[in-house]
Amino acid sequence: MNIADIMKTAPVIPVIVVDEVEHAVPLARALVAGGLRVLEVTLRTPAALDAIAAMKQVDGAVVGAGTVTNQQDLANAIQAGSEFIVSPGLTETLGKAAIREGIPFLPGIANAGDIMRGLDLGLTHFKFFPAMAAGGLPALKALAAPFGQCRFCPTGGISEANASEWLAFDPVLCVGGSWVAPRGPVDEAAVEDMARKACELRR
Repeated sequence: MNIADIMKTAPVIPVIVVDEVEHAVPLARALVAGGLRVLEVTLRTPAALDAIAAMKQVDGAVVGAGTVTNQQDLANAIQAGSEFIVSPGLTETLGKAAIREGIPFLPGIANAGDIMRGLDLGLTHFKFFPAMAAGGLPALKALAAPFGQCRFCPTGGISEANASEWLAFDPVLCVGGSWVAPRGPVDEAAVEDMARKACELRR
């Protein structure tokens, strides 16, 4: 799958923080059962890489790494079995490394300069981050206007309450959200229900 296919799989990409590796499989199982197959595991905890490897065993899950900020993170994430990479920002070094590895890459952008740096590398799909703090939907609409070839996944401050507003904007293929993947022990029925509701946000 390329990054466009990954972004079009479901309207919400769960942004997942795993503190205990034993929570990984039940969480992935519940999200996939509810229709959210693309799972972004953030590299914010010591359990993250093991969680990626564990979630890969769940049938139908497409598991990637988030909060990838440098080449070492990238190498570790790929070794753990990540199928795509998400970063909070974009550096030329990280961008070139991801392209060299041939892995689908969704770098964070917050302004026109970031997008232009991405376009120089041949990238057209971006994470708009931090979406609400960077000016919300009006800011993304203004940013997207000169870059008609670009598609976005806003992340940061997106919730069940405002997700559909973002998804109604054509260049937005999906949103990233942590509300569908609460931290801690997993109530699979509750997570599956949240995932199913998130799938219904598609315009």
